[in-house]
Amino acid sequence: MAYRYSNRKQMALLPKSIEDYVGEEDPVRAYDAFVEALDLEELGIKINFRKVGNAEYDPKAMLKLFVYGYSYGWKSCRKLERAIHHNLSFIWLMGGLEPDYKTISEFRRKNKKVLKGILKKCARMCIELDLIEGNVLFVDGSKIRANAARGANYTKEHYEEKLSEIGRNIDKLFEECERIDKEESTQESLVKMKKELADNKAYRTKIQEVLKSFKEQEKQKGKSPKTINQTDPESALMRSIQGSHASYNVQSVVDDKHGLIVHTDVVSDVNDKNQFASQIIQAEQVTGKECEISCGDAGYAYTKELEKIDRRGTRVIVPSQRQALRNPEEKPFSKDKFIYDKDQDCYCCPEGHRLVYAGVHEPGRSIAYRINDANICKQCSHFCECTNAQSGRKVVRLLQEEVKEKLERQYEQPESQDIYKRRKSRVEHPFGHIKRNLGMTNFLLRGREGVQAELSLAATCFNIARMITLFGGVKNFIGQLSTV
Repeated sequence: MAYRYSNRKQMALLPKSIEDYVGEEDPVRAYDAFVEALDLEELGIKINFRKVGNAEYDPKAMLKLFVYGYSYGWKSCRKLERAIHHNLSFIWLMGGLEPDYKTISEFRRKNKKVLKGILKKCARMCIELDLIEGNVLFVDGSKIRANAARGANYTKEHYEEKLSEIGRNIDKLFEECERIDKEESTQESLVKMKKELADNKAYRTKIQEVLKSFKEQEKQKGKSPKTINQTDPESALMRSIQGSHASYNVQSVVDDKHGLIVHTDVVSDVNDKNQFASQIIQAEQVTGKECEISCGDAGYAYTKELEKIDRRGTRVIVPSQRQALRNPEEKPFSKDKFIYDKDQDCYCCPEGHRLVYAGVHEPGRSIAYRINDANICKQCSHFCECTNAQSGRKVVRLLQEEVKEKLERQYEQPESQDIYKRRKSRVEHPFGHIKRNLGMTNFLLRGREGVQAELSLAATCFNIARMITLFGGVKNFIGQLSTV
C-alpha cells in the first residue's frame, strides 16, 4: 500500500488573486456580505473621505474582522492580529489589510455603541426577509462571567476606609514634595514622588466612582448593594452552576418562527423577576409591533411585572413558582385550598372557618388574612398539619392576586402548554451556541456598554449561522441579502 508524504521544500504559489483564496460556499463570504449590506452612517460611523492626517483603516473592513472573528470565538485582539497573517479566510476578508492588535483594540474601544447596534440591524434584515414575525416572543436569562475577579468585591465600609487611607497618603506625599523642594535635596527623586502622587490620585478617583455607584444603585433599587466589584463596578456577584462569580445577567428575546434573536441586553440584577416587561417592550421596538404571545420560565414569575404586559391584551405564558415546583402530592391545606370571598373580603378554610383581613403583610405588594380566634385553629383536628402557629393560620394575598390566578389558569391551557414546550428549543438554543460554540463563557471587556457590544456581536453571529442554514447555503444567503 502506497503512502503520501509531505515535502515542505516543494515550490508552490498561492493564487495570484486574493479573491481565489476561499471557495464560493465558504462561510466567510456570508459574513462579508452581511457587513457590506449595513449602512455605516446609520450605525453611527461617520465616513469622511476628505479627512486630513494619517490614513485610517477602512471601518467596514474592521467591522467585518470583529463580526467574523467572534464567529470563531476569537475576542482577543492579538488572536485577530495573528489570524490576519496566518488564516486564509481572514486574509481574504481583510483584502490584504494588516492592522496591528493596538489598532484593532482601539477601533473596538471607540465603537462600542456601533457594535451594540449591529444585532438590531441584523434583526431588521431578518424581518424584511420574513424570517422574524414578532407574534410569539420567548425571553430567557443566563449568567456570564465579567472580566473581574470574585475577590475584588468589597463592601461600602471597605471603600470608605481605603479612601481615607489614600487621602492620608496623598497628604504625606505633598508634605514630602514640599520638604524636598525646600531642602533642594538630591537624595530623593522628585519625579518618582510625583508619579506616586499621580497613582494615588488615580486610585482615589476610582474609589470615588465605586462609592458613587453605591449611591446610584441605592436610589434605583431602594437599598444599597452589599458589595461592588472594584475592577468592574457594573457587574454583580451572581450564583450559577459553576459557583459564585462577578457576572452579568444576560437577557435574550427570541422569535418563535425560526428561533432567531430579536434583542439582547445585560443587567446587573441577580435574578430575572424584574426583567420580563422591559425586555419584551425593547424587542417590540425592533419588530415594530406588539407581540401576541410572550413566554418565559418561572424565573420571571413576578406578578407586578407580568401585569404590565398582560393588561394591554398580550397573552402571557409564565408558570408561577408553585406551578414550576409542583409535587405530584399537593398539600391538603396549601393556600389554593382556601376559598376567597370577594364580597366579604375574607378567606374560608377547608373546615369552613373564616380568615379575615389582618393588615398589610408587605407594603405595596401583599396583605394578610388571619383567623379571628386562635383557639378555633388549636381545637381543630388538623391543627399541626395546617399550621402550628399559636396565633392561628395566616394566608397572604397579593394585591394582584386576581392577575396571578388568571395567569396560572392561562398557563395550564393546552395551547399554552404547547407553546411553553417550544420555549427550550427556541430561547435556550442560542445560549448553547454562544456559550459552547463561540466560547463566550466570560466577557473580555469591562463595563455594561462594552459587555453589550460583545453580546450583540455573538448574537449576530448566531443569527447569521442560522440564516445560512435556513437558506440552504452561503450562495443562497448572499442572494437573499441582495434583495433587502
